[in-house]
Parts: sequence; structure tokens; C-alpha cells
Amino acid sequence: MTTLPKPDFAFLTRHPAHFIAFGFGSGLAPRAPGTFGTLVALPLYALLAAAGLSAIQIAWLCVPLFVVGCWASAVACRALGVHDHGGIVIDEIVAMLAVLAFAPASIAGWGVAFVLFRLFDIAKPWPIRWLDARVHGGFGVMVDDALAALFAVVVLRLLVDVLPL
Repeated sequence: MTTLPKPDFAFLTRHPAHFIAFGFGSGLAPRAPGTFGTLVALPLYALLAAAGLSAIQIAWLCVPLFVVGCWASAVACRALGVHDHGGIVIDEIVAMLAVLAFAPASIAGWGVAFVLFRLFDIAKPWPIRWLDARVHGGFGVMVDDALAALFAVVVLRLLVDVLPL
């Protein structure tokens, strides 16, 4: 069994891509880095909204952020010598930003969005698991979370029709 490299603050600051890929440091969390990365999206979304961006503008912003995430993930994975290190959480951040763009702007709406995204990201139902296993590189790191976000948005929008979120 191979042990994953243990990135640290020095690794984070060695290259801008490492800092981005590791979610501005949130990916260094010793437990559940994906959850910590997902949490970073909440205040980031709030800051973008406070800066005057609409939900649809934030959703569209996720497209170039996805591209940046592909680059940063590829650089960090190459530096670590692994396909997809658990500390790389830019994929969770970008995906959660997209989910929040379709969530009701309430604590309950954001809470349900968070839970649904984490559920699909962790469980990886087909075809998410299939993509995760077969698509490599920075795009592979990002695409399975983008699909998990899509699943979460579909379920969230169905729930919005029946629950007061």
C-alpha cells in the first residue's frame, strides 16, 4: 500500500497552483479536507453576492474557475506524483459555488445544498464513479465534482417544489 505525500504550508506556498488546488489552505485539514473545501465555497459565494454578482453571474463564473481548477489540480497532482490527492479541493469549491447559485438564499437552502452536494460527491453514484476512475489529470479531478453538483442541483430544485427552503 502506497502512502500519499503529506503536503504542508511550504508545499502550499511553493506554487500558486498548489495554493489554488488546495483551496487556499483548506485542503490541508487533517480530516475531511473535501468537506472543509466545500465549506470555503459558502463565504466565497456570500462575498461574490455582496460584491453585486447575481446567482446567474456566479454560476457563469464557475466556467472559468473550472478551467483554472483543471490547471491548478494538474500542477499539484504532478508535483505530488498522484492522480488525485484528497487535499486538492478546488473541485469541491467550484462545484459548491455552482450548487449555491441554484439554491434558495436561506440558511435552510444552503444547508440542503451543502448536504446534497457532499452526499453525491462522497457516494459517487454512476456515472460519477465511472468518470472518477477513468478520467485523469486536472480535468478528471474537476469533472466528477461538476457532475456531483449537477445531481445535487437537480435534487435540490425538486425539493424546492415541495419543501419551504
